Amino acid sequence: MLDEIAARRAACTDSFHGNGLTTTADMVATIGADVEADTYGDGGVVADLEKEIAELLGKPAAVYLPSGTMAQPATLRVHADTRSSRTVLWHPYCHLARHELEAYAQLHGLVGRAVGEQSRLITLADLEAVAEPAAALLLELPQRDLGGQMPSLDDLFAQVSWARDRNMAAHLDGARLWEASAGYHRSPAEIAQFFDTVYVSFYKGVGALPGCCVAGPEDVIAQVKEWRRRLGGTLYGLWPGAASARNKLTGALAEMPARMDHALAIAKAVEDVPGVRTVPAVPQAPMMHFLLSVSAGRYAENAKELAEADKFWVWPKAMETEDPDVVRVELAVGSATLRHDPAEVANILARLIA
Repeated sequence: MLDEIAARRAACTDSFHGNGLTTTADMVATIGADVEADTYGDGGVVADLEKEIAELLGKPAAVYLPSGTMAQPATLRVHADTRSSRTVLWHPYCHLARHELEAYAQLHGLVGRAVGEQSRLITLADLEAVAEPAAALLLELPQRDLGGQMPSLDDLFAQVSWARDRNMAAHLDGARLWEASAGYHRSPAEIAQFFDTVYVSFYKGVGALPGCCVAGPEDVIAQVKEWRRRLGGTLYGLWPGAASARNKLTGALAEMPARMDHALAIAKAVEDVPGVRTVPAVPQAPMMHFLLSVSAGRYAENAKELAEADKFWVWPKAMETEDPDVVRVELAVGSATLRHDPAEVANILARLIA
């Protein structure tokens, strides 16, 4: 089945999702020429990227790591090691709890505690209901599994202040911080200032090779760097991913405001399509979910037909919901999305539920 889907995708010529139908050759090209290599993470383009990210986020230091699954639990462990608790507070949809095989517990001895309800953002009242001492509060901006919803900046400040008043570290899962920046109409540093440590990703909206950075105080980052080595992440050369990130980041950041405007225009266009609902109704970042009034099986058939007849690639499968006649898909608004008129996106969605 996976081979069949991959072959169908390879035959397609267009898509409106994210940064489009990139190939392995496209990704290798993002590395560029004349790259100064690092040695076990020291020097070269890796050091250049770390310096750039630290400055971009307004933090004293940053470290490059191969993956967020390595980066975030290690960062939270460092925070816990200097406190009396191993507990980390997070949203029920937290990536560490749902997609990382409990690495935070198995490798770092951390205890995750979900706060609030899965169907909405964390509120200050949710936090105030927690009596247990905790080492850190983790917040994700935007909250991907809620369609990219974000708290107001006032609410964000109140939640982080609540944590700091209780000697907790405030950590940002900023896998899509670049998108959050566009949604808040604030620079990445203006958002990062709320947090002690910030994780950012380069392969998602930026469109670079896999890799990430964590930024924060020098002592914390020095310890995260040691954990990178312990966890096998200090490869002999980390330069390909770092070079790719440096080459793609500036252009992606410059494009984020246009992506935000396009997300709003798409949501407006979709209002006229019966059987399609946008979550949230008004996008808060350059991403959104669509609730489609169609069964999962029928959706898959329509997506296959679109790929084979029009050579147009969309999500091959949709996420099922509690309603068997409604499915969910996620649109990341990227450079490919910008090439398609909102009315065209609405028309494709209408065909997917026909």
